[in-house]
Amino acid sequence: MEDAKISGIAFSRDEAKLTVLGVPDQPGVAYRILGPIADADIEVDMIIQNVAAQEATTDFTFTVHRNDFPRALEILDRTAKELGARQVLGDSQIVKISLVGVGMRSHAGIASLMFSTLAKEGINIRMISTSEIKISVVVDEKYLELGVRSLHEAFGLGVHESPSP
Repeated sequence: MEDAKISGIAFSRDEAKLTVLGVPDQPGVAYRILGPIADADIEVDMIIQNVAAQEATTDFTFTVHRNDFPRALEILDRTAKELGARQVLGDSQIVKISLVGVGMRSHAGIASLMFSTLAKEGINIRMISTSEIKISVVVDEKYLELGVRSLHEAFGLGVHESPSP
């Protein structure tokens, strides 16, 4: 891609995802979910909230560092009960892969190429986050190497091998 400003691909193995299903869709719910997590000094990275089409509920998903997963899950279970949520799900076998560059939003084809590249490899995207400098996806941990390698190839970045000991 000649107009792409991709400078590299970053990844993080130390991710975990938590989801609260069926949370009442009302003001303050995000705070009621993330407040106790913050009070426990657990950092949150990606956040997604989806409102159900015909219900007055929402599903709320966020990621934390894998080391914080058990504690965050315990807190979230209590919070979900207080909120009357339907269910809490957790997954500590995920990774985040990011395309890093400048002006990412001004190049419409970058996200499309990223998503089609991963789809061709059979890699399902669990979460997406974008900013001016990166596009990040969360995928199952088993696809980390394949995802990074295929994105390097798709964006013409070349794969750099680790030096031998």
